[in-house]
Amino acid sequence: MSKLDIFRKEWLEVVFEDKNKSYGAYQLRKTNGANTTRALIIGSIIFLILFFSPKIYSLIKGSMDQPEEQVKAQEVILAPPPPVNPETPPPPPVEPPPPKVDQVKMPPPIVKPDIEVRDEPPTVEKLKEADPGQRDIKGDPTADIVINEPVGEGPKREAAVAVDDNKVYDFVSIEKQPEFPGGISKFYAYLGRAIKYPPMAQENNVQGKVFLSFVVEKDGKLTDITVTRGLGSGTDEEAIRVLKASPRWNPGIQNGKPVRVKYNINVNFTLN
Repeated sequence: MSKLDIFRKEWLEVVFEDKNKSYGAYQLRKTNGANTTRALIIGSIIFLILFFSPKIYSLIKGSMDQPEEQVKAQEVILAPPPPVNPETPPPPPVEPPPPKVDQVKMPPPIVKPDIEVRDEPPTVEKLKEADPGQRDIKGDPTADIVINEPVGEGPKREAAVAVDDNKVYDFVSIEKQPEFPGGISKFYAYLGRAIKYPPMAQENNVQGKVFLSFVVEKDGKLTDITVTRGLGSGTDEEAIRVLKASPRWNPGIQNGKPVRVKYNINVNFTLN
């Protein structure tokens, strides 16, 4: 018995005998083999391209990279300086600028007979008008005051460090403590008028003190308001609110200047 092959074109003609061969099924079956072969070839080409694309990319990138040029270090030999001629006189010293005040020569005290004394010391009247020095120099009133600084690599005089104006002082160790205008009694009177008892605290019968800390700035404004020990139920937030709305305080004074001072206080919540 011969092997039956239903995919041969002869079977296609038998199946569609006396039928409309312009129908789509006949055309699809007739070109099925060619379409399958074409799809297999195209799929294989796409697979090979995707498989080898990283290698191709690395080859292209490697060919584009230029090798870095390496500069070889060259040894440079410097000629020694010419010898100094011992007969050449040294340059004269630089004359300092004239002082702002006249200077008179003040000879060092040496015990000699009166006959050998040549340089008379300056009188008291001259020293009132001039400064003592090694020789007489006429002063220039328009000259600038020159302060000689050390030269070379020795230690230099550092500039005075500016005082840190943003330092926060403790109100206990300060010359003059900050205060509310009119005193602490006026401040508590302000709290009594400004505080609105939170409804949640009223319902839960929450009473007690809220402890806070803040900084009185140099202009008297209260900043950095923090609750150090609270009651809850809205009392902490209410205490912070009234402090933020507080009138400006008189700032603390240190060395005659207003400074920032940390202050601690408690706000009492009591139901009448």
